[in-house]
Amino acid sequence: MPEIDIAKFDETTRTELEAAVFRRLVSHLRNRPDVQNIDLMNLAGFCRNCLSNWLKDAAEERGLTMSKDESREAVYGMPYETWKAQHQAEASPAQAAAFAEAQAKDASH
Repeated sequence: MPEIDIAKFDETTRTELEAAVFRRLVSHLRNRPDVQNIDLMNLAGFCRNCLSNWLKDAAEERGLTMSKDESREAVYGMPYETWKAQHQAEASPAQAAAFAEAQAKDASH
């Protein structure tokens, strides 16, 4: 399969493609509440909360107001506290240890 360089597209098209990817990622994560944030952090160095923080940052960079709760609801599809109550499991000792190790790696970036 040939590699596709999205840099060849105009800025509007690239932005639309990137936005579509973001929407699909958020949809995928909403459909997989069994995938815990701590596991995402341990494996990939980001989680749903990171996505919501990045969304809030992007809004603020454009002079838009978005609260932390609003950005989290945009990613989680419901209030964060509701999602946590319905889906978040207590981290195991192994997950917590892996998280501490991953945080040390991420701090160096």
